[in-house]
Amino acid sequence: MPAADLQTFITELEQRGLLRRVRVPVDPILEITEIADRVMKAGGPALLFERVKGSDYPLLINAFGSRERMCLALGCNDFDEVAARVKHLIKPEIPTTLMQKLRRLPELAQLGSLPPRIVRRGPCQDVVHTEDADLFKLPVLKCWPLDGDPAAVRFTAGGTPVPPAAPADAPVVPGRYITLGAVFTKHPETGDRNVGMYRVQLFGPRLAAMHWHTHHDGARHFRAYHALGRGMPLAIALGGPAILPYAATCPLPPGIDECLFAGFLQGRALELCPAVTQPEIEVPAAAEFVIEGYIDPADEPVLEGPFGDHTGFYSLPDWFPRLHVTAITHRRNPVYPATIVGPPPMEDYWLGKATERIFLPLLQMLIPDILDYDLPRFGCFHNCAFVKIRKEYPYQARRVLHAIWGAGQMALTKIIVVVDEDVDVHNADDVLFHLCANVDPARDLELVRGPLDILDHAALECGAGGKLGIDATRKMPGEGPVRPFPPALTMSADIRELVTRRWGEYGL
Repeated sequence: MPAADLQTFITELEQRGLLRRVRVPVDPILEITEIADRVMKAGGPALLFERVKGSDYPLLINAFGSRERMCLALGCNDFDEVAARVKHLIKPEIPTTLMQKLRRLPELAQLGSLPPRIVRRGPCQDVVHTEDADLFKLPVLKCWPLDGDPAAVRFTAGGTPVPPAAPADAPVVPGRYITLGAVFTKHPETGDRNVGMYRVQLFGPRLAAMHWHTHHDGARHFRAYHALGRGMPLAIALGGPAILPYAATCPLPPGIDECLFAGFLQGRALELCPAVTQPEIEVPAAAEFVIEGYIDPADEPVLEGPFGDHTGFYSLPDWFPRLHVTAITHRRNPVYPATIVGPPPMEDYWLGKATERIFLPLLQMLIPDILDYDLPRFGCFHNCAFVKIRKEYPYQARRVLHAIWGAGQMALTKIIVVVDEDVDVHNADDVLFHLCANVDPARDLELVRGPLDILDHAALECGAGGKLGIDATRKMPGEGPVRPFPPALTMSADIRELVTRRWGEYGL
């Protein structure tokens, strides 16, 4: 079962030899990034920095930076175990006999207990700071040298020229970002909760910028508050149940509560308690820190960025809402969790890999043709997808391409390669071999225009541009000019068996 809070998770990591403590002083301004980046690239352990300059709190990073640690956070031995549970949830077997119905009763009772449970108060509110709240007392990272320096680039993401200098009241060290915070919001009319992981740039002890992409539910909630002219309450939770960072990042269908999904993943209800100064918002009772605040729709937006992003490039500065902090609450002796993103492989790769595996059943429910898929590391989640199908009729690959471009966040995928069922989509060389062997560029490329991830700096416009679908399947009659496709080279089974049996005789 996943750890109930971050400090239990740290203990489990340490007991398994998956965590190293760094006991010398380190600087949150760039130094921790360089250390963590080297460890992540080498496939190294989680790191607990015990003495962070300028803060009284230790910092945890790379907690989810391997398959083993990600599985430990999910409480499983393999991602496919969780995928099987999701598949059973969305396509349950209907019981037909009395005994089958009786066997389903415990399962149904468990599902009924999974919605979040509201408690009056939690350990996350052991210590409460309101008037004395100060974001800079937290060990918040500056990850990359140009973070928060808009004068270092020429234009914002939206194309607006950047002011020549930072404002007079800007912090002494610009570009410090909360990077692993679960942002809790609610829709002002429906009350639907959303939990998203959005970066937050610090501008003052009680002022920050809330960065969310226009496609995200947090931004949709903000637009609804803005239309009503109402202040938007929100809270940022750091730490809590080990499952929470994953639940905050996974692309759930609209209307599905991430807290409910977290309860499903960990097998027990997530405990939430009302925030101290923003009681409309409930926060994880077991969190390490909670930052409470609001966005005033009358405020002018603030120029946020640039930020060294998971694409391996800086995302450009742009205008985002101001977050006014009303309280910072925390446990006694809390640990501050953080992450960094940048050229892959990084810690976020394993969060994305878990989503790729766990959400396969949901993608197959939308597009039954898909046998498997892979989001290769070099594609940085949205740039590339390899998709495997069992081809049965002409232009089936084209149908799958367009179905993916209409499926939730997969709609933002820039390049999709569709291959036959005998290709290993988790082996990039195998996919590229069949791409080169089976594709005629004049016939097999599908070019379209549509929404893209706003971090795609190559797009013709911010968040919109061209996409490429490649049909790398074997062609059949009815798909344009098609010459006979030759059979692939394979050795006969009896000869393979003979050589296997005699291998020891060859002296090789």
